[in-house]
Amino acid sequence: MSGSLPPLVEPATELTRDEVARYSRHLIIPDVGVAGQKRLKNAKVLVVGAGGLGSPALLYLAAAGVGTLGVIDFDIVDESNLQRQVIHGQSDIGKPKAISAKESVAEINPLITVNVHQEQLTTDNALDVFAPYDLILDGTDNFATRYLVNDAAVLLGKPYVWGSIFRFEGQVSVFWEDAPNGQGLNYRDLYPEPPPAGMVPSCAEGGVLGILCASIGSVMVTEAIKLITGIGEPLLGRLMVYDALEMSYRTIKIRKDPETKPIEGLIDYEAFCGVVSDDAQAAAAGSTITPRELKAKFDRGDTFALIDVREPHEYEIVRIEGSVLVPKDQIISGEALAGLPHDRQIVLHCKSGARSAEALAALHRAGFKDAVHVGSGVLGWARDVDTSLPTY
Repeated sequence: MSGSLPPLVEPATELTRDEVARYSRHLIIPDVGVAGQKRLKNAKVLVVGAGGLGSPALLYLAAAGVGTLGVIDFDIVDESNLQRQVIHGQSDIGKPKAISAKESVAEINPLITVNVHQEQLTTDNALDVFAPYDLILDGTDNFATRYLVNDAAVLLGKPYVWGSIFRFEGQVSVFWEDAPNGQGLNYRDLYPEPPPAGMVPSCAEGGVLGILCASIGSVMVTEAIKLITGIGEPLLGRLMVYDALEMSYRTIKIRKDPETKPIEGLIDYEAFCGVVSDDAQAAAAGSTITPRELKAKFDRGDTFALIDVREPHEYEIVRIEGSVLVPKDQIISGEALAGLPHDRQIVLHCKSGARSAEALAALHRAGFKDAVHVGSGVLGWARDVDTSLPTY
């Protein structure tokens, strides 16, 4: 066990009459009490992402009385978000997520301050954005941003709560390189290197049970409250893994990795994580067509084979008429190559272009030199060609 840590934040000078009334259920818990609530009032917490994990995190941090909340997000609200991103509603579709989040938080608790950072977190702005805050909550869904959050937090000596979700499983931990009593560690001690490009599907590709966001987001806020007030045993040095199907929580010990190199500055995280592999980038470079170019091939009556490399359940949701399903893994492994036609051009597509680029590289290696892929996938087709199709 990591043991308790000293409170992260000094208490504010006082609680107003309204604050005493609002937070009374906290004040009568001896471990929190007036002093703990004053610490929450004085705390400044930044939430990275107002999506699946950011939604419950922001709502509950606000309800708990964290005096200053920051939210950084450059995305806009889409209908597919509403299955899990409960900070946004139907009337927010098309609105910047950071603005929608601020409006919802004001409805939950008008006594706190919300700072909106309506921008993408990058190596250029991360240190400046993080600097005023005591604690960071990372609810992002890609490895490039996770490593950026980690490295910026390490350079500034700040603790952060990390959460991750996929399908029915979630993970939470606390990372703090400068933690007292030699307890410090960071995300690179758990994941020294990102997985190979294309190996781990995103939530957009693999899906997520909406309610999982509430389970993991609430654990993240619990950890934040414990750190701010100095109560309980935080998840520093422990990884909590939650399985919704088994309804099981287990914790795994994380130790400082002696091989972890010191973090001396921020790097190019997209390149570090190889969001799309070098092979896929090279294959796609001269062999990418647009949805409109695919439509023109149909209209001309060109002879070609349109191969959909998504998963069967995605093919059931929406498909391009005339396409044949051959999942990416069967192409990469070589299992499906014998069944592909050699007498006509192969056109690949996936949801938005990343998986089809990986499959394209495998086809080029296997001798299908004139194979191409649709750069924006079925989403691009639904956007530019057949707007009657659903998107997901």
